[in-house]
Amino acid sequence: MERDNYNILTDEELVKMAQEGSSTAEEFLITKYKDLAKKKSSAYFIIGGDKEDVVQEGMIGIFKAIREYREDKNASFKTFAQLCINRQIISAIRKANMGKHKILNESLSLSQDAAERVEKSLEERFTSQNYEDPEALMLIKEIVEFLKADSSELFSPLEKNILDRMLQGKGYRQIASEIHRSSKTVDNAIQRIKKKIYNYLGY
Repeated sequence: MERDNYNILTDEELVKMAQEGSSTAEEFLITKYKDLAKKKSSAYFIIGGDKEDVVQEGMIGIFKAIREYREDKNASFKTFAQLCINRQIISAIRKANMGKHKILNESLSLSQDAAERVEKSLEERFTSQNYEDPEALMLIKEIVEFLKADSSELFSPLEKNILDRMLQGKGYRQIASEIHRSSKTVDNAIQRIKKKIYNYLGY
């Protein structure tokens, strides 16, 4: 197939071609999503390093998304790619904090360390309705969107029901009342949900 014709194909069709061995389809997708990787990486700068290092982590995320995407299990490829890019950058920073990557060891968010920011945001979302970080909430929602796409294996029906209500900003007591369960049951389910999301992020 001529490269120009790739523009008429869906991302999912291109991914399938790439997974079947088409290097052209893979390169097309990587080029298409490079700007997204740059955008996701733009909240970071490296002291004593090159900003391109963070972009490269985002590009690795795209590569992993192409290799790991399953249309029958995941949401759209674009959503999955966003998740993989975010996860790769966060994972790199967390590993850097453990001394595994010297270049990224001094990577900082323009506002604050991204990994700490997301972790704090997750904790606040699970413990309080007072939430004031819309960017981090958007990341959480992106992560949850992907997780929910495979919810049959990740979350029980009760956990999924509670998670949906939490993302609407509802508190423990309101959720317990709406689903006719005890606050203790809701609390236990939330702890399980939180652990699964943390594990997904590599915490």
